[in-house]
Amino acid sequence: MEQSDNIPTWNLDGIFRSTDSDEYTAYLASCRESMTNITSLLESADAFTRKGNENFDFAAWLASFLQEYERAVAMSGTLCNYAYIVYSTDTTNPDRLNALNITIDLNNSLRSSGRRLALVLASHQKYMDDFYTRYPAYRDYRYLLQELTDSSAHQMSAPEEKLADDMQKTGGGAWERLQEQLISSMQDEKGRTFNELRGLASSADKDERREAYTKELELLRSNRIAFAACLNNLKGETLMLNGRRNWKEALDRALHSSRLSRESLAALTGAIEDSLPVWRNYFKAKAAILRKSGQTASTSAGTDGRGLAFYDLFAPLPAPGTAESDTHEADGTNEAGKTEKAGGSLFTRTWSFEEAKDYILREYDSFSTNMGDFARTAFASGWVDAKIRPGKVGGAYDQDFAKGHQSRILCNFTGKFGDVITMAHELGHAFHFSCMKGKSPLFFDYPMTLAETASTFAETLVKQDMIANASREDVLLIIEQDLQDVAQVLVDILSRFYFEKSVFEEREKGELGADDFCRLMAEAQQQSYGDGLNEERHEYMWAVKSHYYSTGLDFYNFPYAFGQLFAAALYAKFRTEGKSFTERYEQLLADTGNMSCEDLCAKAGFDIRDKAFWKSGIDVYAQEVETLVRAYEN
Repeated sequence: MEQSDNIPTWNLDGIFRSTDSDEYTAYLASCRESMTNITSLLESADAFTRKGNENFDFAAWLASFLQEYERAVAMSGTLCNYAYIVYSTDTTNPDRLNALNITIDLNNSLRSSGRRLALVLASHQKYMDDFYTRYPAYRDYRYLLQELTDSSAHQMSAPEEKLADDMQKTGGGAWERLQEQLISSMQDEKGRTFNELRGLASSADKDERREAYTKELELLRSNRIAFAACLNNLKGETLMLNGRRNWKEALDRALHSSRLSRESLAALTGAIEDSLPVWRNYFKAKAAILRKSGQTASTSAGTDGRGLAFYDLFAPLPAPGTAESDTHEADGTNEAGKTEKAGGSLFTRTWSFEEAKDYILREYDSFSTNMGDFARTAFASGWVDAKIRPGKVGGAYDQDFAKGHQSRILCNFTGKFGDVITMAHELGHAFHFSCMKGKSPLFFDYPMTLAETASTFAETLVKQDMIANASREDVLLIIEQDLQDVAQVLVDILSRFYFEKSVFEEREKGELGADDFCRLMAEAQQQSYGDGLNEERHEYMWAVKSHYYSTGLDFYNFPYAFGQLFAAALYAKFRTEGKSFTERYEQLLADTGNMSCEDLCAKAGFDIRDKAFWKSGIDVYAQEVETLVRAYEN
């Protein structure tokens, strides 16, 4: 679609004007000075330890170290996140890539210091009780420091770790950036970017959806060798380093970084697997609805009980009771006798950015004044970059900055209703960060499992409030939008989990090429979607999802399912307790940086090791499937 000029790009002045500004240069120098101080402190601890000097006051040393370490973490995080966000809107700009590489060096240096700290902590465990007694302000750090101590068992030697960090720029990090650059620079013969083609997956035009899908596959196939080289080498590097770091499986490392137990993961995935018949029924019912209303370009989807074509997963449904002949009429009369223009629905209309912004503000206000005021500040301060343009990465993300305790949200706004939900989701991430104001920068690195809680809660808030206030026709379409999204977070995420698990298993045996990745993706989709999809599938999804290409995000997938169902449980509490819940919710978000998933969820009254907990969340969506299918059948 042709974009309006009022779709914003972000204002970065509150962080730095540019990577060559005086302020940025001074901040970078200050960060390096702090890193030097950290190195000196670590060397002094090493010297005392080697000499066995009884005069070494470990508790005083640790308090001094943590003060300097927090300063460095705050500055390094700000510099790294800033360099990434400016790069992500112009991925082919060499100056921005160079700035990103400089901050990667900073991050590597800080990681090295963290590993050295872990060794110091491991060798001075007997002094930790004395530390917490003398410095009670650090008692809330107990979980983090113990986690760091435990990580010392998964370290190579210091020279090996430094070499691994240094080689990231030309190894895993380089392959990751190549995938981003390929995706962000691909265009079809009409000049449409790959991300624009992806956006057409939710088009109301059946032929446009199929054409975009076809063009997308053509672009991916034309770069299949490069994509496969990226993924093959990245996963090979991960396996090699994991072996040297004493991780038995890549999943073990992912669970450790997610602060989640295998027992809880098994309960989560088991509950999703048990629900697959419900989701397959939804896919087949949707295929039949699209077939009956003439809204699919597939020749087989929806016939003889066949499931959806992949390119119809995000297809908008016609209003219930709408015949094929009047689906595209200019005017229609709803059951309440109200006449409305086509496009008047939340789902078929094209949203302006201002309308989307106002809608989100209203929904956030319905939960709490704090949440609404936060979103108002984010929009007014230019924290959102929504305009699609060449060189900009696809998808959406939130990046948070210790400097000024502020955030920046990237999305690609096309005017679809789904874009409104995406923006609400990313602003939810930023609100989560705002709840941590005043906390140590060390607490900002909360796991992905808990990082998806606030964003998914924000989505749920918007959708459920609309269900309560919309017309009957829109209620059903909101339910359909919800099921679309949740099916991705549960069913498609499960396929990605299966895929990544099989990739690691096969990569351990040898090199993998594009045909191998396509085969493994096809198998994973069959295992999760089953007959919910027809034969028109997407075996190149492995080339699309950028998370597969991050060396630090193995098994990024299950945290999304965790966040979806945990947020559903929190929303149920809000429905029961009303406004009195909001303060407890904000405190829950503030606590996500210094405890395990099991402990945090127990604090909220949930046992996530029990499959029944996850099933209770899925049951909400099973009821939505039943409501939707029954409405269209009637």
